[in-house]
Amino acid sequence: MMKIPYLIKTIALSIPIGVTFVDCVGYVARVEGASMQPALNPDADTCDYVFLSRWAIRNFTVERGDIVSLISPKDPEQKIIKRVVALQGDVVSTIGYKNPYVKIPEGFCWVEGDHTGNSLDSNTFGPVSAGLMTARATYIVWPPNRWQKILSHLPNQRKPISLGKSYQQHQFVANGKV
Repeated sequence: MMKIPYLIKTIALSIPIGVTFVDCVGYVARVEGASMQPALNPDADTCDYVFLSRWAIRNFTVERGDIVSLISPKDPEQKIIKRVVALQGDVVSTIGYKNPYVKIPEGFCWVEGDHTGNSLDSNTFGPVSAGLMTARATYIVWPPNRWQKILSHLPNQRKPISLGKSYQQHQFVANGKV
């Protein structure tokens, strides 16, 4: 009979620790679709699982080339995963957007899928508020033959026309704080 209170106590302590880990540190998520090919889900038979680090963007610190998870600007119930192409102040050449060139406003970024033409991204909905970013993809954790760190990389053909900042890393202004 003494084991039941111990079990309840263990569960009562484990749940808040687990929730705090997921909310502050990160979690594993399945990547669906072809929009990030070849970086993620390189073939139709494989589905990658990635570690999404909430800790990595806790101060809205991102780099051009980072792969981030964000709330879809078109459907707030859906999370999407895209590559950051441009940061606030940058000028980017668009692919099919209403304007051929866009200067990214303060507090926003431009995100795209790696599989050009097969992705709903900023070329569809425009610049994205930094506040919609939820995590940065840092590792592919499944399947085992794809285990690897996800490096920040921006293809040459998608680099911004002009950079708003002279350095790669940038903190977005959020709620008056940097």
